[in-house]
Amino acid sequence: MPKFNNIDLLAAGFPCQPFSNAGLRKGTRDTRGNLYQATFRFIEELNPKVVIYENVRGILSIQGNKHKLIDEIAETLREKYGYHVAYRLLNFSHFGVPQNRIRVVLVALQNKKYLDHAFPEVVASKDLSIEATLRGLHNGIPNQTELMKLNPQALHYGAMIPEGGSWKDLPYEVLPERWKKIRDNMARYHYPKFFRRFARNEIGGTITAAFKPENAAVWHPVENRIFSVREIARFQTFPDDFIFHGSSVKSKYEQIGNAVPPLVGKLLGLQLMDYLRQKPVSKMVRRSPESTEFNVNKHIAHHSNNGLHQQVHVAQI
Repeated sequence: MPKFNNIDLLAAGFPCQPFSNAGLRKGTRDTRGNLYQATFRFIEELNPKVVIYENVRGILSIQGNKHKLIDEIAETLREKYGYHVAYRLLNFSHFGVPQNRIRVVLVALQNKKYLDHAFPEVVASKDLSIEATLRGLHNGIPNQTELMKLNPQALHYGAMIPEGGSWKDLPYEVLPERWKKIRDNMARYHYPKFFRRFARNEIGGTITAAFKPENAAVWHPVENRIFSVREIARFQTFPDDFIFHGSSVKSKYEQIGNAVPPLVGKLLGLQLMDYLRQKPVSKMVRRSPESTEFNVNKHIAHHSNNGLHQQVHVAQI
């Protein structure tokens, strides 16, 4: 393990697939579902002042050895490592992210009195519609021309979906046999929304790593194509000068879909800054995002306040 000194915040992400519907929700029966335990080794080594986890909401209902897994994780952080722990289910669109992305965020602090102030408040945000989010894009912006290739059947049915609609808007007779079977017994299949095409004035759906046009809301509102790499990066609040590289276009979609929206990381960091600087709780400031533009350094984030620069050391695993 690399050696760090004076670590303030440990941001830990473990795979969400074992807890999500897309990953069959095997929980700890999936080997990836136990990787949260690896974070404890880093906590023992680094003893950070703050620990942050983020995962899909399915983790709230996954059973652990004795209790819900999320509660067992919180219990370990409390009883073994001495943290005070809180977790919340957040819709990131309430914090300025232009997609309905619902995630669990867990925060563990060494000082209990700051725990009620660990999460940012909901903000009155700018227009988060698809149309506003994609405004100003052109082919000269990096990754904008990169599109994942689709099979002819996906293109055929995708082109038939009206703006704001889904496969449910298609006439029964044009459906492939597999879809007809589902349409005949919608309740059994939980009323799926294949080929969802959000309207321009709507907030888009969750950007995921499994960027499948049949199951994800990835269709452009008015063009017969799915969103480009740059467009989904916009939905995830990555700035346009953040360029994605990978062995394939698909790998770039996966990078973006697996990421925590940078704006959410920024807001959490700002909210915890006063705690890390040990300001009195009464003076902690609830900040609203004025812009999604920021600079990122993998290990050190710089915060400026009236000319005073504060370094916060961050370990990411």
